[in-house]
Amino acid sequence: MTTYAALLRGINVGGSKKVPMAELRTLMEGLGYSDVRTYLQSGNAVFSSDRGDEDSLAAELTQAMEKHFGFTVDVLVRGHAYLRAVLDACPFPAAELEAKQLHVTYFSAPVDPERFASIDQQAFLPEEFRLGDRVLYLYAPDGLGRSKLAENLSRPRLLKGLVATTRNWNTVVKLSEMTSG
Repeated sequence: MTTYAALLRGINVGGSKKVPMAELRTLMEGLGYSDVRTYLQSGNAVFSSDRGDEDSLAAELTQAMEKHFGFTVDVLVRGHAYLRAVLDACPFPAAELEAKQLHVTYFSAPVDPERFASIDQQAFLPEEFRLGDRVLYLYAPDGLGRSKLAENLSRPRLLKGLVATTRNWNTVVKLSEMTSG
C-alpha cells in the first residue's frame, strides 16, 4: 500500500469548478482508495492505494471526477518519496522565509530549462525561480498575488502540453507530512 497526494488544479478558487471536499472523499473511497483525507478546500487529497502508479491513478481520478461533477479537473498524483524529495531539494532557504514567499509549481512531466529560457530573471529580482524534478520553485518576497515573475511563468505558451498546479510552502510541507505514513 502506497500513500499518495492528489493535487487538483483550479478548483474552489472562483469560477464554476466547485468540488466539495466531503464529496471528493466519498468519490475517492468509491474508487477503492483507503485512508482518504483532504487538506484545505483548494484541491489537496491524500489517499492510499495498492494498485496503479501516479499517472494511472491521476487518470482514474480525473475520469471519475468528470463523470461525477460534470467538468474536467486536471489532477497530479505524487507519492511520499517524491514529495519529500521536493522538500529536500528546495534551492531557497525555506526555514528562513515566510511560507507565503515560497511556492512550488508541480508539473505533469519533466521540464527542459530551455522552456523558460526566454524569462529574463534579472528583470524580476528579488523574485527568483529554479527548476527541479517536475517542479518549479518560486521565491516571491511580496507573495504570489503581487508577483510579476509568477504572472510571466504562468503564460500559456510556457506551459503548453503540461499540467501545472502551484502550492504554497505550508501546503508542500503538510502534504509531505500527510503522506509519510
